[in-house]
Amino acid sequence: MPSYKELIAQKKALEAQLDEARASEVAGVIERIQTWMAEYDLTIDDITKRRRGRPAGSAAAKPKSELPPKYRDPKTGKTWSGRGRAPAWLGKNPNRFLIPEE
Repeated sequence: MPSYKELIAQKKALEAQLDEARASEVAGVIERIQTWMAEYDLTIDDITKRRRGRPAGSAAAKPKSELPPKYRDPKTGKTWSGRGRAPAWLGKNPNRFLIPEE
């Protein structure tokens, strides 16, 4: 079994090899990316703002409109729009908590 000092020396040698391999491969990767960017006429903004082929913010930019409440708890004043999971305070007869339409 190798000693601790021998293992540390091996680790340092492997880390140096890793750094060398990464540096040589990164240069090739950057070159390929630049070629593809030129081929497809892409900019940095195109790359950073697109996901899965859709323009960035297409779905996220639309603000969700808040629905008006349909039900109100008279004890606490909490409201519910009628969408999603029903609150426990509605009970079995939600009609008694309906907010009259104006």
